[in-house]
Amino acid sequence: MSTICSALGRSFGRRPRPLFASLQAEASRAFSSTRRRRIMDTSGFTDDELVVHDGVGKVCARFPNSYWQERDASEKDPQEFHAALADAGWLGIALPPSLGGVGLGLSEATMMMQTIAESGAGMAGAQAIHANVYATQPLAKFGTHHQLRETIPDIISGRSRVCFGVTEPNAGLDTLRLTTAAHEVDGGYEISGQKVWITCAQVASKMILLARTRSLDEVPKPSEGLSLFCIDLDRRRPGLEMRRIRKMGGRAVDANEVFFDRYRVPSSALVGAKGAGFAVALAGINAERCLVAGEALGLGYAALERAAAYARERVVFGRPIGTNQGIAHPLADAYMRLEAAKLATYHAARLYDKAGGGREGSSEQSSSVAVGVAANSAKYLAAEAAFTACERALLTHGGMGYAAAFDVERWFRESLVPRLAPVSREMVLNYVGERVLKLPRSY
Repeated sequence: MSTICSALGRSFGRRPRPLFASLQAEASRAFSSTRRRRIMDTSGFTDDELVVHDGVGKVCARFPNSYWQERDASEKDPQEFHAALADAGWLGIALPPSLGGVGLGLSEATMMMQTIAESGAGMAGAQAIHANVYATQPLAKFGTHHQLRETIPDIISGRSRVCFGVTEPNAGLDTLRLTTAAHEVDGGYEISGQKVWITCAQVASKMILLARTRSLDEVPKPSEGLSLFCIDLDRRRPGLEMRRIRKMGGRAVDANEVFFDRYRVPSSALVGAKGAGFAVALAGINAERCLVAGEALGLGYAALERAAAYARERVVFGRPIGTNQGIAHPLADAYMRLEAAKLATYHAARLYDKAGGGREGSSEQSSSVAVGVAANSAKYLAAEAAFTACERALLTHGGMGYAAAFDVERWFRESLVPRLAPVSREMVLNYVGERVLKLPRSY
């Protein structure tokens, strides 16, 4: 741990930042405490990533599985958890130090999200946090000085929460066909349309919104005419309605339909150039795929660790059930799948950072297609590995796997989330087939 300060100084080309130095000190103290055995191999991680893993883990340790069981059952937002991470300084992990952030990259942010999920918080704990990381990336890169000063410090401190408004019920994964419109009026825009599956909209005060400023029949390509906005969600004003969606897993975190009916926002809400919103939004879309991959890994490792412990301790017919290859081999296979997906996930996050999407001052440019392929591949592989691990963990527990007290049923329910969102498995395969293998488009 004593070498990390000098390593940070070399890797960023300047003296260690005070905020990260304080977080680092917290993590150093956490190393000396007794922690449960982790099964993930950490030999390939950087010093920065390991500091994040332990520092965030220390915060998560204050929220036991019973906390997440209760939040899942009551469907109440884990606001104390969000506040604890904000108080410890972690919400600004990938945001600039000039705005109060830590100034690290997406690889460290991915480690934070993995650590949250792995702690037992699962996808619910991760989803309470991750929009604060990926949805702020387009704003940090393309926002005006006024937007940054007005928005980012409050998000980092936890005073504000943010959600990402892209998905629509009639467009689904065909994002370029979305129809929510922002019509320019005197002094601003009027927004009309509908968004769906918007996480944390009930508790957010800001939304990063993708809307059409030119209709599809007015543009030569569907990717044109889209604009990105950072808007206030003022429930006292007319033209805004939210309806919560009841769902299978991650129940502590709300998901919503959001309706706009001539909802007024000022001209200053526009992020980046008008009509260039899709390119601006990509800074958040690829980041989200990496973060979700990290969350899936954490979920899978948590389930597999629990299953292995149960298989060592549960005695049937006079011996531990883990003695049986029918139990041991599927768990060993699940571990290897997670380890392979881990390599793909951190490769994608580091490629994103090298392309300039993460740390301040990144100069090395990577192909946007290469970043997209890596991020989508990581999401796919981690989601599949997590689902396998969670399913096998539940089956290892037998009938007890169906009991809420053992947690694996909660993690299994949540393991479907990264398979479905933010993009389906089939669309990832389409993307790789088209962009890498140069196969004809099938849709």
